[in-house]
Amino acid sequence: MTEYLYDKGGRAVGYVRGRYIHSMDGRAVGQISGTHVHKLTGAYVGELHKDMVVDKHLGNFGNIGNPGNPGNAGNPGNPGNRGSMNYGYFDVFQKLLEK
Repeated sequence: MTEYLYDKGGRAVGYVRGRYIHSMDGRAVGQISGTHVHKLTGAYVGELHKDMVVDKHLGNFGNIGNPGNPGNAGNPGNPGNRGSMNYGYFDVFQKLLEK
């Protein structure tokens, strides 16, 4: 079963496949180390919290390096909007998409 990631408005913005985060078009955009989320380049972005990537203000966990590109995992389909959720943290998924 696909583990989708959502933005604060409830829109599916990505999904987890193994230790990588992919955008909805299948492009690898991040990597997961425990609950820490890093860009594919290795820079720390935030934390995986429930079904979102958020800023918990825990500090900066540094750069874990680029593991290489795992390739395009394909489009898993869109699960639709799950409804707005507020876990008390800022949604930072978009940082994974920044160059």
